[in-house]
Amino acid sequence: MEKVKIKEATVVYIEKPKLRNPVLIEGLPGVGNVGKLAAEHLIDEIKAKKFAEIYSNDFPPQVFVNADGTIKLVKNELYYKRTRKGKDMIILTGDFQGMSPRGQYILAEAVLDIAEEMGVDMIYTLGGYGIGMEVEKPRVIGAATHPEIVEELKKHGVIFKGEEGGGIIGASGLLLGIGMLRGFKGACLMGETSGYIVDPNSARQVIKVLTELLGIKISFARLDEKAEEVKRITDRIKSLEKSLIEKEKKEDLRYIG
Repeated sequence: MEKVKIKEATVVYIEKPKLRNPVLIEGLPGVGNVGKLAAEHLIDEIKAKKFAEIYSNDFPPQVFVNADGTIKLVKNELYYKRTRKGKDMIILTGDFQGMSPRGQYILAEAVLDIAEEMGVDMIYTLGGYGIGMEVEKPRVIGAATHPEIVEELKKHGVIFKGEEGGGIIGASGLLLGIGMLRGFKGACLMGETSGYIVDPNSARQVIKVLTELLGIKISFARLDEKAEEVKRITDRIKSLEKSLIEKEKKEDLRYIG
């Protein structure tokens, strides 16, 4: 890998693959970590290959320590997968989003520069839609750059909020907004989530819709396992909270008596 000097957004290429009309899929950390979980699951299942890393001085000032004691600087990563049928894929994931509005814009422009160079015309951004409470069967909430994409997403069960409106903060929104100005089409898929915990169940619903749109089939077994693990943890926390509340009530009654 070439020696680099970290600037506001520095792209380091491991290779420059030639792809056939690829779609760009973004899944960075956010609400419930839904987008990141979905993107990483897709990368693992289709065995996508990393081709570039993005570094920025707008990421948090830290490094991660690996299991062997070595360190790595925080970054975003780009993966690719060639397909026999349909369009090839570029998948963006990473450790963090930019910490400032300016940094977010710079990073979005850097990603779109890469997408343009590689022939992308369609962008899918993935994320969580926080509703402040647990949801057993998360719906997928959508937004898109063009009316015809809205209609296509509706065929796959995606819900649109209509008059409620709202906004999409961070990379999932900026890649579509700036992308539309640059001639890209795009859609955002957001899984309903409490927003309080990592939510594999919501990520599963998002990736299910995405794979239907892309015409590919993958296994969801690993996400299902993660969802069960999170459920066990949350059930345990609820049980502990209930025990504490009951204990406090008993202590209050003894005080009153």
